[in-house]
Amino acid sequence: MSLLLLEELTAGRDGVPVVRELDLHVHAGEIVALLGPNGAGKTTVLETVGGVLQPLSGSVRVGGEQVRGVQRAAALGVSYVREGRGLFTQLTVRENLRLRTHSRRAAREILPRYPVLEAMADRRVGLLSGGEQQLLAIACALSVEPRFLLIDEMTMGLAPVAVKQLLTLVREAADRGVGVLFVEQHVQDALQLADRACVLRHGELVAHGTSEQLAEQLEALHDSYFDMSLPR
Repeated sequence: MSLLLLEELTAGRDGVPVVRELDLHVHAGEIVALLGPNGAGKTTVLETVGGVLQPLSGSVRVGGEQVRGVQRAAALGVSYVREGRGLFTQLTVRENLRLRTHSRRAAREILPRYPVLEAMADRRVGLLSGGEQQLLAIACALSVEPRFLLIDEMTMGLAPVAVKQLLTLVREAADRGVGVLFVEQHVQDALQLADRACVLRHGELVAHGTSEQLAEQLEALHDSYFDMSLPR
């Protein structure tokens, strides 16, 4: 059974559909990328799975249970790294983890898993680089031992070394059985990490397949679906 199952999902804001009749599934331990130009509906999908938005029609299920609202999504094991990261920039790395886990002991146990963060545990988050902040945001999301991880714009604006660290971190989470659905503008980075990818345009699914299959169609996908330069 799929860990995440979207069936004929139509979602949007103020009653206006942004995503239309989307079918999508993600298994435990699987990483799926959502690709497409700006305005395609990628973030709307994540917000609906995370309970931020309610479906206009269709269904969102995690572990066979309907997602209705943020609290219900969290109770079902969904953890969401939103664009902008949602960190407390005036607090330290350690304090951010403590707030997320509601436990000093848990924060102490988590930090050694991330040597880069442990080395700057008492530094204010506002002084960290973009890559370090994104690493912390994902570490915070994983600190609650989720079943399913949502990540919006995972590598945007980050240096290659930071991107490599993040890809490794997410793959390790999937290897532990966490399902992952992420949005990424850099297509090659996305296909390097993902097991499968789905391409949205104007709120509709226009292509999907394994990363290997889509990598073979990269030029065609770029010409047909993406309003962006070819990835680095």
